[in-house]
Amino acid sequence: SAVLKTLHFITRPLSYEEGNFSLAYIITIHKELEMFVKLLRAIYMPQNVYCVHVDEKSPKDYKAAVQNIVNCFENIFISSKRESVVYGGFSRLQADINCMRDLVNSKIQWNYVINLCGQDYPIKTNKDIIQYIKSKWNGKNMTPGIVQPVHMKHRTQVSYRESVRSGTSYVYPTKNRKAKPPYNLTIYFGSAYYILTKEFVEFTLTDARAKDLLEWSRDTYSPDEHYWVTLNRLNG
Repeated sequence: SAVLKTLHFITRPLSYEEGNFSLAYIITIHKELEMFVKLLRAIYMPQNVYCVHVDEKSPKDYKAAVQNIVNCFENIFISSKRESVVYGGFSRLQADINCMRDLVNSKIQWNYVINLCGQDYPIKTNKDIIQYIKSKWNGKNMTPGIVQPVHMKHRTQVSYRESVRSGTSYVYPTKNRKAKPPYNLTIYFGSAYYILTKEFVEFTLTDARAKDLLEWSRDTYSPDEHYWVTLNRLNG
């Protein structure tokens, strides 16, 4: 109650429209607790649902502090499986997928999912976001991108590995060339950030093509920048 009152969290839907259109959020964080709280305060609505992925490498006191904040809310939870996230690595994509698996089993029936990082901050209200989705994107996904440019092809042509040791983490290329994508898929390249329908999320978690593309993407560079945008452009 102290957190809700002191930080002036919104405790009821601000309009009928918002109360009948729930959003799911995936927030991946690893530092700057105060920034996370400010972000959460800005996007929080009681009819929404929030999955927070805390980097497994984060300090214990940071993890404990995030857990204490999350415990104040019934519609916010920490992902059931946590990754040691490496920038540009597969673990960043896996973190989102871990949250998606939890979200599809949520009792809250959400319409769209939006992914954020701890350094994001909204410039639109919850109502603005919903009205924008309904006006142009109803039933569609927002995964902007283009056919993979030539200068980006190295990301999926050779095999990459993640390295996490003594406080530093990075992705490095190997000399091994990768096989072509499964099902002869055309790889698209775009944003790692998205707004996706629940139906599309369920598709990515169950469809054989999605699963095989995910497996193929394990040793690519920054696969979250090609995975969603490629799947969204499958015929049908």
